[in-house]
Amino acid sequence: MKLNCVVVDDSAIQRMTVTKLVANHPNLNLVGDFSNAIETKNCLTNKEVDLIFLDIEMPVINGFDLLDGLKVKPQIIFITSKAEYAVKAFDYDATDYLQKPISPQRFNAAVKRAMDLYLLRKENIDEDSEHIFIKSNLKKLKIFTSKIKWIEAYGDYVKVVTEDENHLVLSTMKSFENDLSKERFIRVHKSFIINIDKVDKFNSKFAEIGVTKIPLSRNKKEDLVKALASA
Repeated sequence: MKLNCVVVDDSAIQRMTVTKLVANHPNLNLVGDFSNAIETKNCLTNKEVDLIFLDIEMPVINGFDLLDGLKVKPQIIFITSKAEYAVKAFDYDATDYLQKPISPQRFNAAVKRAMDLYLLRKENIDEDSEHIFIKSNLKKLKIFTSKIKWIEAYGDYVKVVTEDENHLVLSTMKSFENDLSKERFIRVHKSFIINIDKVDKFNSKFAEIGVTKIPLSRNKKEDLVKALASA
């Protein structure tokens, strides 16, 4: 198993150093490396990222400011040359804190901590977590509703889009609408039910989940605004 990660540092030399350590680690997959917070935020919006190696001192928007602007935060391993940031870093629930220069041994220890925490959180999705059962490819699957991004009408089928994969189910939109929590899911169009926790932004015509634009029916924007306000 590999954690998807990004490296963020305004120093090209430091980024190269960390990306080399990432490339040599069997449990890490490098999604991208960035010199600033804006590029990083665009990546986090469009891709699944489990872990950020984050420099604190960057021009314009520093590492802490970047995290303040994120709706969903991956695990964070801070990287900096100054020890005085350590206390504030752990206020951000950091997985670890690495001081430059970084030794391979210390880097590997931080990654092990991230892996252990990832597996622990995964195990803690217990049987009582909200879920539904769907029948896909002749198999009955348990789907945790917190992982559903949206439900889409697909001819005689319904497509269930989750964080991990998509499933085609012989069912109706109405059936799903009845099975899902009214507090977390809203039908915004005759062909779409969305998880309001996954909405990144919206306007009068679309709700955006990652790079996907979900059409809004004319009378559904107000319902979405109310649902998001009470979430």
